[in-house]
Amino acid sequence: MERAENAALAAEVFDQFCSAGTLKAILSHHRHLCSLLHIRPASFNQFYPKLKSKLRSWKAQALWNKFDKRASHKCYNRGKACTNARVLVIGAGPCGLRAAIEAQLLGAKVVVVEKRDRITRNNVLHLWPFVIHDLRALGAKKFFGRFCAGAIDHISIRQLQCILLKVALILGIEIHEGVGFESLLPPTQDQATERVGWRASTSPADHPVSQYEFNVLIGADGKRNTLDGFKRKEFRGKLAIAITANFINRHTEAEARVEEISGVAFIFNQKFFKELYATTGIDLENIVYYKDDTHYFVMTAKKHSLIDKGVIRVDYSDTAKLLSPDNVDKTALMDYAKEAADFSTGCRLPQLEFAVNHYGQPDVAMFDFTSMYAAENASRFVEISGHTLLVTLVGDSLLEPFWPTGSGCARGFLSSMDACWAIRSWCLGLHPLEVLAERESIYRLLGQTTPENLHRDLQAYTLDPHTRYPNLNSRSVLPIQVRGLFSTDDTAALEHFLKEPNNSQPPTLPQEIPKKRRRRDGHVHAETLLHWLQRQVSHYPSIKVVDITHSFKDGLALCAIVHRYRPHLLDFAALDPSNATHNNQLAFDILERELAIPPVMTGEEMANCEVPDSLTMLTYLSQVYEAFRGEIPHIKHPKLDDSAEELAKPEDTVVVKRSSLSRLRQGHQRVSSGGAERAVSRTLRRSHVRSHAADLESRRRRQEDIERLRSERYMHRKYLRHIANQQFYKSMQMLQTNALQTQQENNEPFEDYSLFVYRMTAPDFKERVKQLENKLLYPQTAVLPIRWKSPHMVMQPPTQGGSELCHFCSKRVYLMERLSAEGKFFHRGCFKCQYCSSSLRLGNYAFDREGKYGSKFYCVQHF
Repeated sequence: MERAENAALAAEVFDQFCSAGTLKAILSHHRHLCSLLHIRPASFNQFYPKLKSKLRSWKAQALWNKFDKRASHKCYNRGKACTNARVLVIGAGPCGLRAAIEAQLLGAKVVVVEKRDRITRNNVLHLWPFVIHDLRALGAKKFFGRFCAGAIDHISIRQLQCILLKVALILGIEIHEGVGFESLLPPTQDQATERVGWRASTSPADHPVSQYEFNVLIGADGKRNTLDGFKRKEFRGKLAIAITANFINRHTEAEARVEEISGVAFIFNQKFFKELYATTGIDLENIVYYKDDTHYFVMTAKKHSLIDKGVIRVDYSDTAKLLSPDNVDKTALMDYAKEAADFSTGCRLPQLEFAVNHYGQPDVAMFDFTSMYAAENASRFVEISGHTLLVTLVGDSLLEPFWPTGSGCARGFLSSMDACWAIRSWCLGLHPLEVLAERESIYRLLGQTTPENLHRDLQAYTLDPHTRYPNLNSRSVLPIQVRGLFSTDDTAALEHFLKEPNNSQPPTLPQEIPKKRRRRDGHVHAETLLHWLQRQVSHYPSIKVVDITHSFKDGLALCAIVHRYRPHLLDFAALDPSNATHNNQLAFDILERELAIPPVMTGEEMANCEVPDSLTMLTYLSQVYEAFRGEIPHIKHPKLDDSAEELAKPEDTVVVKRSSLSRLRQGHQRVSSGGAERAVSRTLRRSHVRSHAADLESRRRRQEDIERLRSERYMHRKYLRHIANQQFYKSMQMLQTNALQTQQENNEPFEDYSLFVYRMTAPDFKERVKQLENKLLYPQTAVLPIRWKSPHMVMQPPTQGGSELCHFCSKRVYLMERLSAEGKFFHRGCFKCQYCSSSLRLGNYAFDREGKYGSKFYCVQHF
């Protein structure tokens, strides 16, 4: 019964997890789900199969199909390609999470640290076709149903982060919010005393992530990259000032009618920009408007108009001084963005109220997008005291995008896949210099990539860079050229490899062996072991460890260490300090069952001996140290209650009734005692009455909104029918006039044009005779409607505000997403050359008007 109740509650929590829209809600629901299913984040093969077997709701099954298909790629080797890699990712942005997902699928242990505790980036990203296909393959539509619907090719950064965060958590990635990366801590020089590898200094300094040992570090913290060893070079063009503004989207019908502006430049629509300048004094070079979670506007403003409108106070020649916060009037900048947004949308957005950014300020910004930085190298190796570390950059940390091309997210995803391919190569035995040479060869192509010069077959994209880059030469950079990117204290082995690369054995990573099969022959230095034990029990005030004998006699210290890493295995608060036999036996049994550490004695022998043998305890505790060393202890997070959950939801979400999740929680936590149970029932009845009254009020308001929207839709449809009828009558009059004029010129007798239209659109004579015959012979049988097989062209009145069929794919194309050329309607993405399938533009195409080749569209080269 309890198992069934847990399964139902887990399914409900999973649904809440999939629909959550904030960082706090997503992480809280995931942690609650893991506690219900008794699992914890681990490598892919140790976490995902357990989650998949215990969660079998219909929504979960659809996601499992997506992930199973992705994980079946040969490059992942069934999640065993990088089982010896321990990865730390700095930053939970889109590129950092994308790199973490690939590393997790390779089988590595992945931990992500994010300095922020909220996801608040409202800006909208333009997505290249391969990015859309990649996100769909990861189940983006299951988490965000409106993802790239129709011809939409953009998404807000906040929504993209939420999607990738959910995917990462489902695959078993460990994510810690509110943790900042400060610096890299190298291994200790004296490895004989304590064998400690690479670790990170974090803020807060005592966070458990600071104990995590890793051999791969991925920097994805944006252009403010803090990792050493990566020189940056600047690319600067002519000054171009960009303004981004995000306005609150209330999702009203009036806002839905406003069309997006996918990109208007001065050279293509001079009239629009001249009218804008004459009316408002705002002089722009281009403007883009996307509609997502917010109304997102981005425009390139000319400097003289910013000075004239008072946005820029003083005209400095230095760009940094020109756009510094002290030289920008924030109020004038907000008015400038509002005026431009109002004019470009025809003042059809009813309320333009700025959204709020991470700092609680109106989300409007101005910057110079022609100043871009790029790292001179993409990765490097560092080896100290036998511990080798691969450091690599992805996303904006590696290469800042050029804003007008919309390349930020696309090249960031490519760099994430390239970085994980380097991790795979290293884990499979390639020498670090060869890994660096291949990585730098691929990096040289990254800045040149466009949607046109990537492989056309999006289905074939994998982690292998050869499936993505058509003309890739992975040996364009030689190992000798990247010698400076490998810093090691064993230069003799490196020089030997450069002289004889074929006969040298590359330094390999320590093979990851399951903890149940590890050999623990060596002893740790006694002082190192004691210091580690004292650090583990420092969170338990009632326990003091002064040695490895007397302090462990009552068993509480050993139980505290187990509880710090595996709190679900024992209830530490229920332990009795006077029952040393039970405490020791409990700890021995758990360590033997979970970590295969054989006990050195029984709990009774431990309690009866006056002083435990120091050598025996040193051997046993050394095995415990090796089992937990480098692992992140359990972190107790506060649960997300219903009130906090409502506050954490986006502002356009309203909770109108108590969820079944809260009811399941109350049933799951029911008190067994009679008096407490009656008190709980009274409380539930009172809360039920209050919630019922609130439900009635919300239901009444919702019914009023439905009636109002229904009447608005009816009046709108009536208006559209009226316009369509007027257009039809007008077209009939014009056609009749033209036919009359043609007949007078040809001296033919006049014929009513409505008869001509009827003959053009009526069914064939044979079909009508067949229907009459069926009516006479089979009067009881339902007669099928006549199939129209007229060989003539069917004439249809033009529609207003409706939709047409795409000329290329024959699917419905709506007004906001369609293009028109040669009297044909089609999707933006379908407008391609019939011969080479390259994308066409309205100003540069060829059309077979004579119909010799089937009235197709071609590029100029192949016409």
